[in-house]
Amino acid sequence: MKKLIITSLLICGLFTAASAQKLLRVCVAGLSHNHIYGILNDYKNHKVEIIGIAEPNKQLWAKYGKLFSLPDSLFYTDLKKMLAVKKPDAVLGYNAVGNHVDIVEVCAPLGIPVMVEKPLAATLEQAKRIEALATQYHIKVLTNYETTWYASYKDVYDAVGKDSIGAIKKMVAHDGHQGPKEIGCSEEFLAWLTDPVLNGAGALNDFGCYGADLMTWFMHGQRPIAVTAIARHYKPEVYPKVEDDATILVEYPGATGQIEASWNWPFSIKDLEVFGEHGYYHALNGTEITSRMRENIKGSKKSAPLAAPINDPIVYLAAAIKSEIPATDDQSSLKYNMIVMQILDAAKRSIKEGKRIILTP
Repeated sequence: MKKLIITSLLICGLFTAASAQKLLRVCVAGLSHNHIYGILNDYKNHKVEIIGIAEPNKQLWAKYGKLFSLPDSLFYTDLKKMLAVKKPDAVLGYNAVGNHVDIVEVCAPLGIPVMVEKPLAATLEQAKRIEALATQYHIKVLTNYETTWYASYKDVYDAVGKDSIGAIKKMVAHDGHQGPKEIGCSEEFLAWLTDPVLNGAGALNDFGCYGADLMTWFMHGQRPIAVTAIARHYKPEVYPKVEDDATILVEYPGATGQIEASWNWPFSIKDLEVFGEHGYYHALNGTEITSRMRENIKGSKKSAPLAAPINDPIVYLAAAIKSEIPATDDQSSLKYNMIVMQILDAAKRSIKEGKRIILTP
């Protein structure tokens, strides 16, 4: 019996050690993005191992250190200095969008994969630099969107792929909320989110990227032929430097996409409508779908939870790093997000020039 107990304890110990080794070891670049709560909650719940955090603002060290019981030894003021002593599986970016390129500049030569919060970059020029570095050093650069993990969107995508409504003719994406200041975003987040250089735009970049990413996914990476956009500045007293509302029309050879991005919605919204030749799906949120077919057959359903590894950003990232999934033709992929950046760039040019922008090959 004694031998059996010892053997059982040894097996449990080995199992625990093996489980611990399976945790993705990451470094975090920046704490100024309010999405940081996601990864810090994962750390708190033992879903990921954070081995270093690079953040120049020491007030944020104190804030998040207290909230999540982070040891002082995790913190560094500089990403490059941190990576000289830390060897993570990946680096996660939670800094200003305009500084994503700086993360890749440091990580690419070291062969370290990167995942940033959406969008990929503040400008198309920055995105091209990121793409060049990723190609040169053969690293994965991925972009995390909340909507990537919506079971309803994957459900609609699969149904359309089975020709349930015919060829896509129109897509409409609504994304946004009452405004970042109105919903209580932190001062450090607002400082760059409402800056035209550090964020690349206002609501256009912040929420326009969602629709651009989803449409690129639904169109299987097909590049649009033209983009037309308008922007509105409804609250200049709140957001003096950037637009707070944007509508983007995206043209494909056989379909049209309409992206409605705003900091002026009466409530938080992330939904997607897909119209085919003889039917329609509306993903109302992350789980609920309504449908209507040509014969006026109406339906509604609740999507089942997504299965790993496409159910969670950290699970997905780990699978991508291990090459268990290609991560080359999906919502997080660099390939698709370069098209997203082209759409956003064309939208900005359309607003500035007041005309339809044709995307050249």
